Amino acid sequence: MLKAFNNYTPPAALTGSMRDFRYPKGRDLEARVAGFFKWQNLRRQNGLWPFSRSTEESPSTVCAARDDAGGKIDGVNFASQDYLSMSVNPVIKKVAQEVIEEFGVHSAGSAALLGNTHHSVLLERKIADFLGMPEAILFPTGWAAGYGVIKGLVRSTDHIVMDSLAHTCLQEGASAATRNIYLFRHNMVGECRKWLEKIRAKDQENGIMVVIESLYSMDSDTPDIAAMQALCDEFDATLMVDVAHDLGNLGDDGRGHIGMQGMLGKVDLVMGSFSKTFGSNGGFVGCRSREVKEYLRFYSPPCTFSNALSPMQAATVLKAFEIIESVEGAELRNKLMTNVLSLRRQLVEAGFEVYGDPSAIVCVKMGSEGLARLVSRRLPETGLIANLVEFPAVPKGQARFRMQVMANHTPQNIRDAVKRLKAAYEMGLAEFEAQTGAEAEPLRATA
Repeated sequence: MLKAFNNYTPPAALTGSMRDFRYPKGRDLEARVAGFFKWQNLRRQNGLWPFSRSTEESPSTVCAARDDAGGKIDGVNFASQDYLSMSVNPVIKKVAQEVIEEFGVHSAGSAALLGNTHHSVLLERKIADFLGMPEAILFPTGWAAGYGVIKGLVRSTDHIVMDSLAHTCLQEGASAATRNIYLFRHNMVGECRKWLEKIRAKDQENGIMVVIESLYSMDSDTPDIAAMQALCDEFDATLMVDVAHDLGNLGDDGRGHIGMQGMLGKVDLVMGSFSKTFGSNGGFVGCRSREVKEYLRFYSPPCTFSNALSPMQAATVLKAFEIIESVEGAELRNKLMTNVLSLRRQLVEAGFEVYGDPSAIVCVKMGSEGLARLVSRRLPETGLIANLVEFPAVPKGQARFRMQVMANHTPQNIRDAVKRLKAAYEMGLAEFEAQTGAEAEPLRATA
């Protein structure tokens, strides 16, 4: 159990954000980062730093963990990303053990050299077939795939038109590739069109990549993928869709929103991650030709200059795909969606507001960063593990808890989570109002 805290919390621990320290000043590169640690440690000392935690056991539906100051946390777990509970699937674990015995634990090379195994070769073929695309290429992480597909294909004279809420790996890949970056308001096809019109009015020679996600992890919403692909076709641009959060776990067949919108095999580039649904690190890019695949292998730095997925990782993801395409996979998706709908309903009944559409990501509105931090401080003592998301990951004043649902969560887990979040909220709200003298925005239940 975490230590008790005084009623008074230093105001500096309830304000500020990581954005404040993004561009430190001074000649000494090491000394100038001290301001961030001072602010971080103030939050840590007051139980308001809910990041960098570590599990004491498998990331199951109930687990033990510690904060980065060593404080023990026990509770129902809605903080791990394991949507179909693959990380604890006994078949997956058996495959991992068998492959380690045969191949060892390390790929020992880049995929451009001798880092591949027959498991990774088969996995690339499986991904391509699953997406209805001619080819696919593996990356060591999902982040590397998002960064690498952009950096590998876009050059300094090209253009990138990107949804304003695109993941950091996509933003960083864009910044590394070109200065010609244009952001459009979230899911606004019309605003994307305006940027494409302006670019093509001045530049008929260079490439344009349009970057979107199929499911956004902070708002749990999805774009009109067909409309975005048609727009790209009209302006001779290339669409790249990140499917990290929905592939495998949404849709009758597990093809996510691309499948649900009838876009299998029709999107130019599809990038994804194994870390949410497939029980492993790693990522991939699906593409329309062998030419693109081979170019990425040798011109995308995270692919060329990183060791390939370990044999164990490639084999377990391959087995995960097999499960996802089976009757068991359909049952897991049904269990997951039943849990998602139940959690959303119970949260609304408890007076909370949840974001977006039903998915494994259930984001619960808090609003004020200060209030959210005080609520987060109380979660461990109530017995709930959940992730706080605050500015700049989401807009200022729109802090939230991102609850990540698993197929193996039980009805009791869900009831406990809602009850414990409500208890933590009431304690945090009382502290917030007593300290600031201001009333927090009331909870508004919406479907």
